[in-house]
Amino acid sequence: MGTRRERIMEVLLSSDAPLTAEAIIEAAGLDMKPRDVYEELEHVRKTLRRQGIKLVMVPPECRKCGYVFKDRERLSRPSRCPQCKSERISSPLFYVIR
Repeated sequence: MGTRRERIMEVLLSSDAPLTAEAIIEAAGLDMKPRDVYEELEHVRKTLRRQGIKLVMVPPECRKCGYVFKDRERLSRPSRCPQCKSERISSPLFYVIR
């Protein structure tokens, strides 16, 4: 099957739509938590970059006030909105561009 990172890359490369960390776990058949997937995605991003492929993140958004975390570099889900302090934040979505 391959390593966890290889399986995550396969899922991202074969997907037609952006995926959440939870969807990546399910599609790759992994037994891990979403926060662990975010750590693996950091490494996957570097590996894909060397191959000329870009990992793109659709930024998370506050479900209460609509604030978009557009300048966020970290791939993980933020804990709280800086504007309204709500913890109702959507998960980031990931896809690749070849």
